[in-house]
Amino acid sequence: MNRSGKSSYFDSPGRYRIRVLGQLSASWIDQLETMTITAGQATGLGQVTTLMGEMRDQAALMGVLNSLYDLGFPLLRVERLWPPLSGEGLDP
Repeated sequence: MNRSGKSSYFDSPGRYRIRVLGQLSASWIDQLETMTITAGQATGLGQVTTLMGEMRDQAALMGVLNSLYDLGFPLLRVERLWPPLSGEGLDP
């Protein structure tokens, strides 16, 4: 529910991709919901870690983002992959 008391689009499950600067150990996977953790190299930035997975709602997403913040990882990008806002385009 949002502040107006109405259910919103973001109260439902969704698949997200989150990118942070730095190397996040795969041992954190249990604490970060059902996210898959992948490390890669980004030009000019150094090590970038990508987390991808389904969140049950926006509160769960905020829990993951807060955990990353508490660990000191700068947030580079958060993308909702599925379901797309417009109902077309992005694949799950």
